Amino acid sequence: MHNLPGGSADSSAAGKKSLQDRKITLKASTLTFAVMVTVFLVAVVFAANENDVIGWIVVIVSLGWLLLAAFLAFGIARGTKKMQEQFAGVRADMARSGGGSTTLVQQDTSARDMKLDHSFKIVEVQVGVVKEYLDQEGDDARGMVDRALETIEITAHNARGMMKDGKNGKNGGDPLSGDIVG
Repeated sequence: MHNLPGGSADSSAAGKKSLQDRKITLKASTLTFAVMVTVFLVAVVFAANENDVIGWIVVIVSLGWLLLAAFLAFGIARGTKKMQEQFAGVRADMARSGGGSTTLVQQDTSARDMKLDHSFKIVEVQVGVVKEYLDQEGDDARGMVDRALETIEITAHNARGMMKDGKNGKNGGDPLSGDIVG
């Protein structure tokens, strides 16, 4: 299968299946409508031959069902056409604004929130490291404090980048890297 612009082979297959489903539905509704017309015509013929009240009541009832079937068939067809036009308009708007891709905002937001939560946990742990080693003497203690502060800086920078789509900060918004002390 070939990829369509703004779509994939899967969407092409889904479109073909949808077209087949519509053809089957159209055939079924045409057959049903033909049966209703036949029932009405048979009822008219019998009522005319018998010329009796019950026959004409059957004609009126079958005419009512025929009109109801026609109303539903044409109403649904009109509604379907309008819905397809609206969907096509929405699809075109989405293609113009997003390059044809679908964005799941809620999932993106949830993933970002989880990453930010993790960043805050890292900062909390590093604050504990700073508190633990800040009052101690020696190069090892000073090194732990320096690495913890560096980790806090990196984590804060990356978290801000997530919140602002990476458009500000050092390195043009690219994530910073370094050793995380834990």
